[in-house]
Amino acid sequence: MERERTKELHKAVQPFAKSDRTKSIFQLMNTIIPLVAMWVIAYMIIDQTIVGAIALSIGAAFFAIRTFIIFHDCTHGSFFKNKKANAVWGTITGILTMFGYSQWRHEHLLHHASSSNLDARGVGDIWMMTVEEYQQASKMKKIGYRLYRNPLVMFGLGPLFLLLVVNRKNRRGARMPERMNTYFTNIVLVVLYGAVIYFLGLVPFLLVTGLSMYIAAMLGVWLFYIQHTFEDSYFEEKSEWSYVKAAVEGSSYYKLPAVLQWLTGNIGFHHVHHLAPRIPNYALEEAHEKTPPLQHATTITLKLSLASLKFKLYDPETYQFITFKQLPQHIRKTSVKPILPIKKIV
Repeated sequence: MERERTKELHKAVQPFAKSDRTKSIFQLMNTIIPLVAMWVIAYMIIDQTIVGAIALSIGAAFFAIRTFIIFHDCTHGSFFKNKKANAVWGTITGILTMFGYSQWRHEHLLHHASSSNLDARGVGDIWMMTVEEYQQASKMKKIGYRLYRNPLVMFGLGPLFLLLVVNRKNRRGARMPERMNTYFTNIVLVVLYGAVIYFLGLVPFLLVTGLSMYIAAMLGVWLFYIQHTFEDSYFEEKSEWSYVKAAVEGSSYYKLPAVLQWLTGNIGFHHVHHLAPRIPNYALEEAHEKTPPLQHATTITLKLSLASLKFKLYDPETYQFITFKQLPQHIRKTSVKPILPIKKIV
């Protein structure tokens, strides 16, 4: 039954899993040109109006997100039909967004292959512990997890760590072509950013490019978080895990206002993307609208998405997220005896 459902859904979305060269080129133009233009104008006016430069920097952050979506499509081979074109533009958009193309492509494909699989977590996803894992964890690990899941850390310090540390080094076991791509990206960034700082100054750089990259990364982490962390999200052990359920039930439809949907490259249709990663971002909405089964995915609005910040632990027994505050009561209610005494950690 599951195999039949998988085949039917895949067959239904296949017409949309085709890149359109004209649309892709047009998207490059209406995304990268405004991004670079905002940076250039911001640097030109910063001596006359810092407020105006910062405003442009914030605007550039949203176009940086849209640029990242192009990068993201290239890693899936969905932006262009040609593999080399995807690699070239993936590297270029990766430099513009401070991501290494080959490295991130490897980790992100693993994320797709293991999304919502409780036995295959740890690569390309957000750290999530189950109730049992948290109970068994050491005190230091619990403190670390609580800090990690704190919004100020996850969305405040996390983006900086991602851009400045995680994206700048190669993963263990990376092959030479992947390593060289990371080195190339880092060298280009050092040269470009070094030139801006040398000719225009450190403060202007931090207020323009630095600020826009930070805001973009912060919003990017938020988008990734909300698309897999919501009340009815699907998680299952490997023996029961289903690719289709992971896509349609484990990824949300983040319903955004039209402008935000455009700026985020339709990534709100994340359930469609996880079902068929080869669908380019500009075809996700149409695939959603013309495939009725996909319209049953959990819909998250901006207001509802904020409520997901409270979700900290997942209980596979009850298929639900709980908060740290709910943990003692949840354990009593489900008759689960903690292996270690539960203590409040400040």
